[in-house]
Amino acid sequence: MLRFRLTEPLVMLATVLQWLVLASFTGVVVGLGCTLFLRALFATEGRVYAAPWWWLLLLLPLGGLVNGLLLHYGYRLRRSTFIDNPIVAVNEQQGKLPFRTMWIKPLAALVTLGCGGSAGKEGPCSHIGASLAAAIGRVLGLNREMRKRLLACGVSAGFASVFGTPIAGAIYGVEMLAIGRIRHDFLFPGIVACVAALQVSRYLGVPYPSYHIDFAGHFTELLFLKTVLIGILCGGVAWIFVELLRQAKRVTHRVRTRWALWPPLMPMLGGLLVALLVALLVLAVPTDYLGLSLPVMERALAGANMPVTAFFWKALLVAITLGSGFYGGIITPQFVLGALAGGAFAPWLGIPPALGAAVGFVSVVAAASNAPMAAIVMGAELFGSDSTLYVAGACVAAYLIIGHRSVYPEQQIAFSKSSWIFAHAGLPVGEEKVRLSYGLLRWLQKRRRRGA
Repeated sequence: MLRFRLTEPLVMLATVLQWLVLASFTGVVVGLGCTLFLRALFATEGRVYAAPWWWLLLLLPLGGLVNGLLLHYGYRLRRSTFIDNPIVAVNEQQGKLPFRTMWIKPLAALVTLGCGGSAGKEGPCSHIGASLAAAIGRVLGLNREMRKRLLACGVSAGFASVFGTPIAGAIYGVEMLAIGRIRHDFLFPGIVACVAALQVSRYLGVPYPSYHIDFAGHFTELLFLKTVLIGILCGGVAWIFVELLRQAKRVTHRVRTRWALWPPLMPMLGGLLVALLVALLVLAVPTDYLGLSLPVMERALAGANMPVTAFFWKALLVAITLGSGFYGGIITPQFVLGALAGGAFAPWLGIPPALGAAVGFVSVVAAASNAPMAAIVMGAELFGSDSTLYVAGACVAAYLIIGHRSVYPEQQIAFSKSSWIFAHAGLPVGEEKVRLSYGLLRWLQKRRRRGA
């Protein structure tokens, strides 16, 4: 027993040293890869905000066709049967991803954002990080548990390279895997990889925004309750976004199956629909809702008044873009939706629009991605420690309001969010049909009998 007591801390020390080396190396490699992508993105994205509608009418369908061709024919190069998805890779594929096709999604994302498709930039970076980490694990001959940790490190490092939030990135890379469960053994490697990737990206000149939101220096319960209400409303916004995205994918599948269309045509038709929507509703849907939409998000965080319908138009454009087959990130749109919605709802509750936008910024991510802990930490990293309590209440409220839905259909359900709802543990969100618990149904039946 004494020998074991001495051996265990030595083994754990060796584990810490092992991950310091392995995760640092992985973070450096991922930081280099993500910086190359971000540099290419900065050179191509954002040029369509001032473009006339007729130019978008040509550019968006062309970009959709290029996306469709890349995704349809590019994956024929892979030799394995592994699915190119980090969540599936960790949960079902022992940390393995195809490497030969790593370039397809980043290139497709550049096309999507360059032509005005409404999407995000973090998806390609997380994909680059996961693919590079999986390749490192394979080259080093790591066992499957270490490959899983390393792949999660890559996802986290890609997140941190984009947003400059290493702790939130480490938590997000773990929290996105399953609803209600965080594997703490993934956290230390993730934090090390995130710090290394962020330092590399900063050294190579990747810019990161700095936000100055005036949260109250002294905590007040009234403001806390108001921010919780913002979180509840943003949970509803996330619900609308997830449902729009799901319905867009469903309609795309039905149309392609019903008419036996060539798969690359679907994103082309989606691009045409986005362009027509902007052309027909040019007064209601300005072109700054296209692409990343960072300028309109920054205006919301600066305290500009936002129309209540702004989040809906952005959500609709993202749903059509990604649902029709374009490739792009899904987290940046959540930030934009949250900032627009929070900024619009804030005056209803008598709080500054910038504060509402900041709370909404992270609340929609907490709900739509089912990552409340990552969202809370991100709020503290971006907006300062004064925001923590307000952001925490809003994020958890939004996380609960959306229920068992997610922008990631592959995300597993580890635990139900309510004792009144039953869900099978271990099934992906896209396959599980949650239902009321037996105890609640029995109570409702008793109430009905008494009422009768």
